[in-house]
Amino acid sequence: MQDSKKFIQASRGNIIVPSSIGQLQRRSFLASLAALGAGTLLPGCATDSAPGALAAGKPRRIDVHHHYVPPGYLAAIPRARASGTPPAWTPALSLEDMDRNGIALSIGSIIPEGVWFGDVALARRLGRMVNDYGAELVRDYPGRYGLFATLALPDVEGSLKEIEYALDVLKADGFALMTSFDTRYLGDAAFWPVLEELNRRRAVVYTHPLQPACCKNPIPSLLSASAIEYPADTSRTIASLLFTGAAARFPDIRWIFSHGGGVLPFVYSRYTRQEAAMKDRAKYLPNGVAYEIKKFYYETAQANHAGAIQALLKITPLSQVLFGTDYPFRPGAEEVEGISGYGFSAAELEAIERGNALRLLPRWKT
Repeated sequence: MQDSKKFIQASRGNIIVPSSIGQLQRRSFLASLAALGAGTLLPGCATDSAPGALAAGKPRRIDVHHHYVPPGYLAAIPRARASGTPPAWTPALSLEDMDRNGIALSIGSIIPEGVWFGDVALARRLGRMVNDYGAELVRDYPGRYGLFATLALPDVEGSLKEIEYALDVLKADGFALMTSFDTRYLGDAAFWPVLEELNRRRAVVYTHPLQPACCKNPIPSLLSASAIEYPADTSRTIASLLFTGAAARFPDIRWIFSHGGGVLPFVYSRYTRQEAAMKDRAKYLPNGVAYEIKKFYYETAQANHAGAIQALLKITPLSQVLFGTDYPFRPGAEEVEGISGYGFSAAELEAIERGNALRLLPRWKT
């Protein structure tokens, strides 16, 4: 736990370890309070004029898609992110956006590309640093942050140890996995020892897409290849879980998929046709594609417009839909406005924005 009291700052590959994260982050937060006005950022108090804030002024939404960027992470990874430099992230900026948009709690997860870069030793160092930092946020800002701890699945031994550490020591809410690692997707049999332990623990597993090895930039004129490849990679990993039999083999993992399931609603009939053509359907999909898809959870960051919402609700019940913002890549207001403008009833909004998440994460009911 000693490393959890430090953070890595790196410049040109040189790593410097200064004083504790918690103390520095609290100073930053208090400085922001002074600059912006105490009423703006105090945990639990949304500003009256903020877009998306509740009329009562008390945040209640739960954001399951909220990224954090540990100090030093970008300098410590061995290559530039495929999607470029992320927007600025600090606890103060994060809390400001949460309060402005009526978000009581955000479950933090590392930005893509995560911690796997083909190097086991590096993945273990990065993973521990990232997870300790996330746990520090939970401790420093009680009631405002939860934690989806990261894992590097190709390192099976390291992942099993990190599951134990994250759940038993850090008290993480679950785990954050990338949709693919190198050329392997989450249902790959090489990852089954990790999935078996996650299943035994009845873990919540949030997934986030990235640009896969197969498709780095097939349309150069796109500002970002992630515009297509991120939602496609989510759908690829869902197919992997379904058609390798992993979803049925590990039924107690509670899976959350980003961005409304990617393109899943639009390729759904292709999956059911694939199921019908399988010779070993009873072995791999004993309960069928539709059963598994209706068990999964889906958050609606960047899938909060009418077309995406309507398509998602054609293949899964509203009980499986969660609120997510994709902060800092998207502001909370985008999600609030999209979900609020769809035409849900008050009870349906309450389920999406809070109730469904509390069924998955009951420790936050207090």
